Amino acid sequence: MRPFKYTRAGSSQAAAQQVMANEQARFLAGGTNLLDLMKEDVERPTELVDITRLSFTPIKTISTGISIGALGKNADTANHPIIRQQYPLLAQAILSGATAQIRNMATNGGNLNQRTRCAYFYDTAMPCNKRQPGSGCSALEGVNRMHAIFGWSNHCVAVHPSDMCVALAALDAVVKVQSAEGKERAIPFADYHRLPGDTPHVDNTLKPGELITAIEIPKNNFAVNSYYLKVRDRSSYAFALVSVAAALEMQHNTIKNARIAMGGVAHKPWRAVEAEKLLAGKSATEENFMAAANKVMENARPLEHNRFKVALGKRTIVRALQLAMHTKF
Repeated sequence: MRPFKYTRAGSSQAAAQQVMANEQARFLAGGTNLLDLMKEDVERPTELVDITRLSFTPIKTISTGISIGALGKNADTANHPIIRQQYPLLAQAILSGATAQIRNMATNGGNLNQRTRCAYFYDTAMPCNKRQPGSGCSALEGVNRMHAIFGWSNHCVAVHPSDMCVALAALDAVVKVQSAEGKERAIPFADYHRLPGDTPHVDNTLKPGELITAIEIPKNNFAVNSYYLKVRDRSSYAFALVSVAAALEMQHNTIKNARIAMGGVAHKPWRAVEAEKLLAGKSATEENFMAAANKVMENARPLEHNRFKVALGKRTIVRALQLAMHTKF
């Protein structure tokens, strides 16, 4: 690990100003991803600004839904009574990720900003545009079994690793951030993460120095019929090959409203808007679920080693929708 300066922020604005003043500075919260990257020499910050003493931890109801503090721990969020009762899809997704020990340390804001687990990104001996812009993408024609089937470019085929973010995408979350000048803005979750394009090293739409303060989820009627299904190589402690966050608002056996988001398939959580529209007004049948799954996969562009994700994705969508109809959390 390379030498770095460590400071503890006394306020959110002071923290944002410190990071904005130094392009090589990073916020430090749980550190479960950043410190690993530093140990592997993938990230080389010259300064860490510790924000763990700031007050962005509460989970509270607001007029539009719920506000989740950016510095709240993943474990506390998943086990909070309001989350479990009113937003069980989010609780299921969080509990599908990492280990209990990591969930006890990892923060909600940090979860949004974790970086890809692409093996070439972690291997500093290999070219990687996300790690070193302009060097090339080793995964494009390399071992790309774990990689994207949607939204990739010739510059990067990596996927976003988060489970929590897939549920947040399905639930139309909003990311609240604060700038170094103290100004606040709200970023719709669909706009927070970026597709790679020709700048894959830029993961999100945060501006320099901006600090996540909270994540807001609007009120919805999905609590009764929702499910997060994660398919992976082993039953625990593994990243998704394909995951699906499915949520249905039912009126008798008719789908009034649907939400489908996928993980493990793109550079960002992949929202299946056209499939959601297809399900609206339809009966909750396997036939209609399969039609929605086929709609999602129409635009899939698999790579050499991950063609199986197309069929796997269809089956996972259908199964997640079926479980959303019948599973109580």
